[in-house]
Amino acid sequence: MAEYARGPVRVVLRMEIAPGREAEFEAVWLEIGTIIARQPANRGQVLVRDEDQDRPVYHVFTDWADEASFRAFELSAEHVEHRRRLAPLRTGGAMTVNRIVHDLRPAPASSPT
Repeated sequence: MAEYARGPVRVVLRMEIAPGREAEFEAVWLEIGTIIARQPANRGQVLVRDEDQDRPVYHVFTDWADEASFRAFELSAEHVEHRRRLAPLRTGGAMTVNRIVHDLRPAPASSPT
């Protein structure tokens, strides 16, 4: 059995997209992302576009309850189909799985007194 990171993880995907296919990629990603967000162990995700590149590059940040849950989903038939749909739009990319050490959120704004 593989040794997985304990506790919550943040998966970071770097996706290089074929020039001219950005809108199509964003639409397909949103559809797939909405499905992934329904996974019980998924804690949310964000798609950002890297504006410092000379070609279309996006990053996905997606949080999971634990690495084992992410890996199980990653290998599922459902997600293999997701990757198949994205493949023609991508020209390259990379993925890292990172254990969340600290997750600082802003404090809620206090109400006026």
